[in-house]
Amino acid sequence: MRYVSTRDSSINITAAGSIARGLSSDGGLYTPSNLPKISTNDISRLCTTDYAGRAKTIMKLFLDEFTEAELEAYAKAAYGPDNFDHPGVAPLFKLKDRLYFLELWHGPTSAFKDMALQILPHLLTASLRKTGETKKVRILVATSGDTGKAALEGFRDVGGTEILVFYPRDGVSEMQKLQMTTQEGKNVGVCAVEGNFDDAQSGVKEIFSDVSLKQKLEDQNVFLSSANSINWGRLLPQIVYYISAYCDLINSGGIIPGESINFCVPTGNFGNILAGYLALRMGLPIHKLICASNANNVLTDFFSTGIYDRNRALIASASPSMDILISSNLERLLYYMSDGDSRAVRFYMNSLAKDGRYRIDGELVARLSTVFAAGYCDDDETKQEINSVFRSHGYLIDTHTAVASKVLSQYRKDRGDNSPCVIVSTASPYKFSGSVLSALGEMKAALSGFEQMDWLYKITGAPIPEKLNEIRTKAVRFNRTVKKEDMKKAVMDLSRLF
Repeated sequence: MRYVSTRDSSINITAAGSIARGLSSDGGLYTPSNLPKISTNDISRLCTTDYAGRAKTIMKLFLDEFTEAELEAYAKAAYGPDNFDHPGVAPLFKLKDRLYFLELWHGPTSAFKDMALQILPHLLTASLRKTGETKKVRILVATSGDTGKAALEGFRDVGGTEILVFYPRDGVSEMQKLQMTTQEGKNVGVCAVEGNFDDAQSGVKEIFSDVSLKQKLEDQNVFLSSANSINWGRLLPQIVYYISAYCDLINSGGIIPGESINFCVPTGNFGNILAGYLALRMGLPIHKLICASNANNVLTDFFSTGIYDRNRALIASASPSMDILISSNLERLLYYMSDGDSRAVRFYMNSLAKDGRYRIDGELVARLSTVFAAGYCDDDETKQEINSVFRSHGYLIDTHTAVASKVLSQYRKDRGDNSPCVIVSTASPYKFSGSVLSALGEMKAALSGFEQMDWLYKITGAPIPEKLNEIRTKAVRFNRTVKKEDMKKAVMDLSRLF
């Protein structure tokens, strides 16, 4: 299978090449030139395997250069009991009839990014070997909170790699910051950026397009790659949990094979929900993908009007991983929905870079509406949803999951669509203890981050993830902050971050 740039279909490389390089030289995102198909019979066969087996089978459809034995070894290493605290890896929790939560936070960093970033190091290092690359790879990550820690943990002390994570200084939760700044490993670096996530993300993209900087790194026998979902090797493993959730619904008797379901996804950078769209294109029976945003509702506006406009103030919310105004993976959706029209995608992305906005035509808006629905809620509604779900069902959810839960309620009320629905639960509530306590009416101003976790456990009884507990005893290693224009200097000299 070949992989093309979303901005120039004449640029095409192998799967291993796309994973090794991360971002196309023209600024586009590598994406499969065609998508494999799965049938109802294929899904039924996957129902009989565990999560690692499902991952191996699905990823093999996209990775021609990888053997089944290789992928099986990577999947077992990534999704084994040493990394995930639940035997199902990504279990479903049934809240009530026709409503489920897909818990993607049982990995080492208590967030859904573990689902991809535990296996990406295996895929990346193998891709380097398969492409004959001998240079050291320096992996750059911009994070709105969860990707950073998951990438740091995944690549910690992996041979031939270095990783540098940039996060918005005031745009992550206290626990997210501590997870990153206490990270262990000889090949890791963490740096705060003055500004918001979009500043960090655009800074990383500018670094990738800086020919002079890349040449200087080449002279040091180093090349750049990415662990953000702009890298196909990050996005591909996320397709797995949509198909796996469908299998688990069949196995539990929640649906019959072939029955259509909905997914409601808390959405920021659009990678998570895009993986669901790719699963749909492959043949998974999905009726609607419901895109749930917080008060930064640029995506809700886009799906309703066809206008993507980032020219607005970024709102710091209780769901910080969604505080994003430039949703990078939307570019891949536009490529597929426009039938691979890379010239159109290039025009949209150039308009976004120049004017901060673009408009798609009415026909494309109509096509999007056949697959996607969208909604948003603010912090007050988010907190009300956390409280309501816990008081009514004894089930504790984080702020991002609560956004999806609230948006789904409004969607069902407005559309009358009571199809079986899976809410994609993206993080442990303990990563946002303060906000969750506030939602439950239990917040005490004097409590520190760890005291908040302890109090939340006392009043709810929900288990604290072991890896979050361990941070109590770790020392902060990284405390440097840079301006966006100084990010390149940090990339050139990781040693200054220690």
